[in-house]
Amino acid sequence: MKKFDKFPVKEPVSKFLKQIDSPEDLRKLNLEQLKILADELREFLLYSVSQSGGHFGAGLGAIELTIALHSILNLPDDKIVWDTGHQAYPHKILTGRKDKMHLMRKLNGIAAFPSITESIYDAMSVGHSSTSISAALGMNEANLNKGNKKNVFAVIGDGAMTAGIAFEAMMHAGHLDNNLKIVLNDNDMSISRNKGGLSDYLAKIWASKTYRKLKSSGKSVLSKLPYALHISRNLKEGIKSAIMPGNLFEDIGINYIGPIDGHDIELLQKTIRRMMEKDSPYLLHIITKKGAGFMPAEEERIKYHAISKIEPEKKSSKPKFQDIFGDWLCNKANTDETLVGITPAMKEGSGMVNFEKEFPERFYDVAIAEQHSVTFAAGLSLGGLKPVVAIYSTFLQRGYDQFIHDVCLENLDVTFAIDRAGIVGEDGPTHTGSFDISFMRCIPNIVISCPSNEHELWHLLNICYEYKGPSAIRYPRGSGIGVKPIPNEIQGFEIGKAKKIKDGQSVCILNFGVLIDQIDQIAEKKNYTLYDMRFIKPIDESALEDAMQHETIVTIEDNTLLGGCGSAVGEKLHKQKFKGNFLSIGLKDEFPAHGSRDEILKQNGLDKEGILKTIDDFLKN
Repeated sequence: MKKFDKFPVKEPVSKFLKQIDSPEDLRKLNLEQLKILADELREFLLYSVSQSGGHFGAGLGAIELTIALHSILNLPDDKIVWDTGHQAYPHKILTGRKDKMHLMRKLNGIAAFPSITESIYDAMSVGHSSTSISAALGMNEANLNKGNKKNVFAVIGDGAMTAGIAFEAMMHAGHLDNNLKIVLNDNDMSISRNKGGLSDYLAKIWASKTYRKLKSSGKSVLSKLPYALHISRNLKEGIKSAIMPGNLFEDIGINYIGPIDGHDIELLQKTIRRMMEKDSPYLLHIITKKGAGFMPAEEERIKYHAISKIEPEKKSSKPKFQDIFGDWLCNKANTDETLVGITPAMKEGSGMVNFEKEFPERFYDVAIAEQHSVTFAAGLSLGGLKPVVAIYSTFLQRGYDQFIHDVCLENLDVTFAIDRAGIVGEDGPTHTGSFDISFMRCIPNIVISCPSNEHELWHLLNICYEYKGPSAIRYPRGSGIGVKPIPNEIQGFEIGKAKKIKDGQSVCILNFGVLIDQIDQIAEKKNYTLYDMRFIKPIDESALEDAMQHETIVTIEDNTLLGGCGSAVGEKLHKQKFKGNFLSIGLKDEFPAHGSRDEILKQNGLDKEGILKTIDDFLKN
């Protein structure tokens, strides 16, 4: 494997990669040429991601696996279902998208994740983790139902394997006993370091003396390893027991092979061919290195899990909402020893690094297990603690039943810090936070707040935390308008109370969330009344009474309009028989594209000019 210590500044010159537009082209190369291709692919991936930004550490580690699969399988008739999609950048490059990689995550460019609308070689659109085995199992059963034996491979990482849906799918596969094939890419590193029993189990296999001895013996021994470990599920003794600390996969009906070196193309090819000869479900466990071949990423895997486009460094004095949350969490924990923090594998992204350092015994990373994180919080609350769950909006969707049934139904004292609410930008539709207001607002007992800036976030966290019941504070990714919190300034903050920003005439704007800066400018220019509503549930009834004294009421939010803040206000106005004009402005009834946050807001008419035009056009008609 060729090693690199920096991102290429110019597009690399390649011998073989330039010839590859499809898996069919790749299958024309011999083993030695494939090894050269791997080096060329690694260098090009480094170059392209420096132009676009994105998740690339996992992709670097999956290059040899991708080449091996593409060289053996008959794509697109055969299928590869990539889990999450972080590993799939090499797959994109090898399937005709090489010349578009610099447009990844950009408006009108290609997606950051596999997408069935983008390529016939993408078997499924993904973005959330742990779904690959379920989807692949369904595809495989569909093939069998139609009388064909096309191959379906699910590729899943060790972090994604911790989620319950992965085990549900494997248990079903074991029951069906069909020919599903699974590749467990064990790089020992999800976004945050893996937690829990399964990661420990995999680590034991990797670190076992027997495995290290076999590996140190060289390729001649490793090449025989898959066959040596191919033991029927009824055999519980022998070589496998000596190498593995248990029989987890085979106990649920999945034949286990491995672990093997995931950077050895020849070994991977031999093993994949062997698996394809079998009609039973098989799991191949490979060991790879995240960031393989790029020295900075090998040394700092979390830092290089993903990067932004490499540009001249810009220093910003604006704190991120995530940083404000992290500071608040530590501050509150110093005064309330019952506070505990929970994250489903998003410690860094959610701003909880310092909290873990200061209060390690009160910090829980539950791994990629969103459903568990919610019900775990319920249990902590029932036990007399005050849990704060930091979770991305898009991932809270996965714990929705638990959110309703285990927290809100019981009216438990749990605070949800909902990060990445609204438009997230470059990560696109799979990661949008456009729906949380709508799916939370219909639930009894919940208090929902939406700060308009960093100062408001601090204080709304405070009052929602003190509320004796379930509460949620939603805020976007990245920086706000640069308003620093004043921790001791608490006047005017109470549950369900809005803040009047400006008195005006004719039109009253009710702002929900972080678009306040451009809306304030509109209100000033047009002499409109402006409220920062702060709360979605409960809504300030006195603010609505004042609003109804105007000819026109306008609501603005960065949530889908269906079931959102505008709907909530509209319900109230209908009940009060409001006779004036009513306009709701928010996100369109569609999944937002990928692109910068500002670009997607503009597409939805939520930039300053778009909002002003929408209001003006409405008043004219």
